[in-house]
Amino acid sequence: MHKKRITKKTVGIIGLGYVGLPLALKFSKSKFYKIIGIDTNTKKISFLKKNKSYISNIKNDEIKILNKKNNILTNQFSYIKNCEIIIFSLPTPLSNNKDPDMSYIQNAINLSENYFRKNQTIILESTVYPGATEEFFLPIIKKKKFVLGKNFFLGFSPEREDPGNKKYNISNIIKLTSGHTSECLKKIDELYNSINIKTKTVSSIRTAEMTKLYENIFRSVNIGMVNEMKLICDKMKLDIYEIIEAAKTKPFGFNAFYPGPGLGGHCIPIDPYLLTWKAKQYDLNTKFIELSADINNSMPNFVLDKINKGLNLIGKNFSNSKILIIGVAYKKNINDIRESPALKIIQKLIQNQSNIIYHDKFIPNFEIKIKNKKTLKFRSSKLSLKNLKSIDLVCVVTDHDYIDYNLLKNNVKIIVDCRDKYRKSKFILKA
Repeated sequence: MHKKRITKKTVGIIGLGYVGLPLALKFSKSKFYKIIGIDTNTKKISFLKKNKSYISNIKNDEIKILNKKNNILTNQFSYIKNCEIIIFSLPTPLSNNKDPDMSYIQNAINLSENYFRKNQTIILESTVYPGATEEFFLPIIKKKKFVLGKNFFLGFSPEREDPGNKKYNISNIIKLTSGHTSECLKKIDELYNSINIKTKTVSSIRTAEMTKLYENIFRSVNIGMVNEMKLICDKMKLDIYEIIEAAKTKPFGFNAFYPGPGLGGHCIPIDPYLLTWKAKQYDLNTKFIELSADINNSMPNFVLDKINKGLNLIGKNFSNSKILIIGVAYKKNINDIRESPALKIIQKLIQNQSNIIYHDKFIPNFEIKIKNKKTLKFRSSKLSLKNLKSIDLVCVVTDHDYIDYNLLKNNVKIIVDCRDKYRKSKFILKA
């Protein structure tokens, strides 16, 4: 007997970053799909074709599957005409005025729309304000005279990626699904179920968009609260970490959030402003959300104050000191520097004429723009006894697991600790 041949559907994934690449890998593991991965960043495409990963929690060996099974990796949007399913996974940063910058989505649509055809399914996975999916895609669908739910399908399924999280990933996180019509929803829900992802359907696209914002604003607000508690405890000479651990013993009504030097990443620092911007169109002020964002944005100044106090303890000031920053990624054990509080801290220190070096094996180099100055380039310095001898102060901003914290403690004059890596010590300042 001949085995029945499986007819594979083609999934196009536009944007191969922290959301799109894991999604492409997940679909590639299924016998039902082949992948067309599209990204305008030709360096990313080149890396992937060489079986190299540019995301720290994805190994090179995992990339190999993308170069098998007739998959295509390209920067050419014309391949979209060959796709039954098109998933947009693009960034939505903020403008200088903290309004949503939808240019990545708009540009991708502009490059794609000529290749949209009947019986395709479009899914947006980017984090957006309520109403954005239909606002950006419905005019194109109407212009092409497609009938949603009959010969064209539109939905929104927000990403829930947490880079570096060893417990949860795309395979075991429940995925929200939504569609413009009931038939759209059915198509989109079945798609993710077919690659063994559990789903939760919601009543509308706008509900799914708002749910994604609510999830991230929930974190932002609670982090803002614990950061404010940290400021209060610091003045009262109380240990916020001891207080959190004590509060965690309560079996109900409490979730532990931890303070830090500020928020980083693409979601938590950004998403509150997406909703704030949209709420203003309804004559609403998001006071609580904006206040927590203000507190979180103020934390680099708190760190700077601690660094100043630490330098004063050894008879130094900003302008005659050499400071080592440990970690510039926005969270530990990943190579993502987006919105990292370390960048803001470094900018402020340079403005105060400090001599700055950093160490972070996940971020071997980066550039930073300083007001009224040229772009400055930095390269990670080696953690060695020789290098530590010239350091006046160390500031632990990002607590990567591989760092030898005892080496620092035993060989530098003073440490400003933003991540509770050290318990109370004479030469440790908590920030």
